[in-house]
Amino acid sequence: MKTKNALAGLCLLAGAASAASRPNIIMIMADDLGYAGLSCYGNEYGIQTPNLDRMAAEGLRFTDFHSNGVVCSPTRAALMTGRYQQRTGITGVVKAATDRNKGLSFKETTMAEMFKSAGYRTAMFGKWHLGYSPIFNPIHHGFDEYVGFVSGNVDYQSHLDQENQADWWKQDKLVPEEGYQTTLIGNHAVGFIARNKADPFFLYLAFGAPHYPIQGPNDPPVRGAGAVSEKKIDTARAYREMIESMDAEIGRVRKEIDTLGLAEDTIIFFCSDNGQPKNEQWSGASALRGNKGTVYEGGTRVCGIACWPGSIKPAVTDETAITMDLYPTFSTLSGVPLPEAVHCDGVDLSALWLKGATLPARSLFWNMGAAGAVRNGSWKYVVVGNKAALYNLADDLAESTDLSARHPEKFQQLEKQYKSWKTEVERNPTGPQIDPDVNATAAEPVHSSARLDSEK
Repeated sequence: MKTKNALAGLCLLAGAASAASRPNIIMIMADDLGYAGLSCYGNEYGIQTPNLDRMAAEGLRFTDFHSNGVVCSPTRAALMTGRYQQRTGITGVVKAATDRNKGLSFKETTMAEMFKSAGYRTAMFGKWHLGYSPIFNPIHHGFDEYVGFVSGNVDYQSHLDQENQADWWKQDKLVPEEGYQTTLIGNHAVGFIARNKADPFFLYLAFGAPHYPIQGPNDPPVRGAGAVSEKKIDTARAYREMIESMDAEIGRVRKEIDTLGLAEDTIIFFCSDNGQPKNEQWSGASALRGNKGTVYEGGTRVCGIACWPGSIKPAVTDETAITMDLYPTFSTLSGVPLPEAVHCDGVDLSALWLKGATLPARSLFWNMGAAGAVRNGSWKYVVVGNKAALYNLADDLAESTDLSARHPEKFQQLEKQYKSWKTEVERNPTGPQIDPDVNATAAEPVHSSARLDSEK
């Protein structure tokens, strides 16, 4: 379906370890989980996540890990490409109501394609959100297997998207499957691991939890046949169950890895795609300003846990890292060379993970519409509309005191960096790709709408 010149000349084993010695990679992403959504990050609402807590205790827990974007699709584009999402053209939510003809460009070489070209078995289960049309399905971006949903969210029980369209796929075909979304993702993950225990694999688990609709495993659908109003669901209880259910499925995955004797051959990383939404305080950190959709810390600072028994020593790090760093990091740790055409904006974290090394100094950037930010060490420049400010996170994590008047040189330095970066990354984006055979707007809903908002 597409040509990958960058991969055509990639020798499967050149410059890397033999396939038999290559570690498995499991990338796990939660959806809208705030910085304090896990008990190991000090959750204040009684949410218990023993399996992720165990991962954190046995591995490396980040206290300053960030999502590339402040909403779903941009972060996922950065994860798959190792680049600032602005270069891909995926700068906002790929919406069910208006963007059904758009998807991640075929000019991009995804992380899955890198691994597949090196002989890895590749699979994704869960939320894609980088294209609705079947031509943009994960199986056409490097995944051998895919089961899940392609929209921003689906009903956890009925699997209808925000426009009340059926959205549960097996490969690039709609195939209904009964069950709670989170459990189904876990089922498919365990099955894939069992089938591929003898070969290196790359597994991407993109849980929908705890993104709305807020539904626990035993709650009824809120979209489609038999739907009830979300107002009839105890949201605080259901929200807790959503995260704890995800934690339980991650525990099942780790148990399968342990049972098959693959623990020391398997790297697992867990993070979220952005901070918690406004009014969903149960996974947020009270010390952080802002939430999903903002460039403040509450919008981008998320959980980050790297686990590789026998290789990554238990530790906590305050080094600043970001989603796009995972592409080059997985490349180094697996021994799979980056494709020649891929020029990552992310940096390799492997020395930090394996040796506790300090990362080189750099600036990191965020942008969403008229809002933007630059992070350089503890300094952070933030612009929202026509108002800009400077904060020092070392003693002001809440971003409450504007220091631009006291440190005008630093303010001007970061403002100049931001403007230069924004101009550079927005020049000649690869996409988004357009499917000319698909209408941009959604088809007629099959059921009356239950909830409409910015993720449509």
